[in-house]
Amino acid sequence: MSVGAVSIRDVAELAGVSVGTVSNVLNRPDLVTPSTRTRVQAAIAELGFVRNESARQLRAGQSRTLGLVVLDVANPFFTDVARGVEDTASAAGLAVILCNSDEKSSKEHAYLDLLEEQRVKGILITPADGISERLGDLRRRGTPVVLLDQRSTRKDQCSVSVDDALGGELAVSHLLDYGHRRLAFVGGPMSISQVQDRLRGARLAIKNADDAAELMVQTTAGLNVSAGRTAAADLIKIPRSRRPTAVFCANDLLALGVLQELTHQSVRVPQDMAIVGYDDIDFASAAAVPLSSVSQPRHQLGRTAAELLIEETADGGHHKHQQVVFEPELVIRESSSVRRRVSRRS
Repeated sequence: MSVGAVSIRDVAELAGVSVGTVSNVLNRPDLVTPSTRTRVQAAIAELGFVRNESARQLRAGQSRTLGLVVLDVANPFFTDVARGVEDTASAAGLAVILCNSDEKSSKEHAYLDLLEEQRVKGILITPADGISERLGDLRRRGTPVVLLDQRSTRKDQCSVSVDDALGGELAVSHLLDYGHRRLAFVGGPMSISQVQDRLRGARLAIKNADDAAELMVQTTAGLNVSAGRTAAADLIKIPRSRRPTAVFCANDLLALGVLQELTHQSVRVPQDMAIVGYDDIDFASAAAVPLSSVSQPRHQLGRTAAELLIEETADGGHHKHQQVVFEPELVIRESSSVRRRVSRRS
């Protein structure tokens, strides 16, 4: 026998059967007599044969793999979302390929090419730069695509998202309710639709305020702790008479960075500057000053998106597309003074 990977022919030779019989044992064991099945299984065990599942799936024109493309795998929000996807896929006998776009459309497109080449069953994606034509091309060529954490503008495409404009409005309305009139929004890049929507909600809250409240926009290059620290350093340079007394951050990593820098610069939270984040990741409640945050159902987002994708791949043209939108909640902690949970206003 040649050195290298054991082939199905090697198994057939050792068991004294045809290649077709070995294939039946692997794929349709009910067609093979128990004695022959036992002999083939013994040969498989002796040789250490491992079937080439990828090749088998390609020959059959079917895959047991889903693709998942997220903005930042280091962000605990996407870790929890991915867990919801994986739990659902695993229960359906499917595997998940996790891809990290780093908020870059070029990297996202490279991963989409790779996933299509791998003939994945379908793709779940949080787009880095809006809904691109590349996603439309995938769907036209037969790969189902479900938008995750972004709402689809098309009725013939599934999406699972959160009402981010409402989340932004809840966060800023809370800060206004506690007397803040000079506020800042920290977030970016603005090409990310979730950031746009959260800012839109924040501006709506300012517009609906009874008096002359102000919202300063501090754009960041990313949605991470480092960008939050940089934004906070810029805010601290503003004279106290004009400096914002409250900050709403587009996600919790930014909020944690803001908190770190304010603490480093001896700016008290919430006495000198209140902070509200977004996502309510586990680190938010565990921060030195526990962070108020807009909570999203992270695991449920991933689970629901995976369920819709699996249904679409199973039902084909009969699938009823849905645009599922969850409502956020504001969890209030010490970073904005009061402990309580606020649901959507009726």
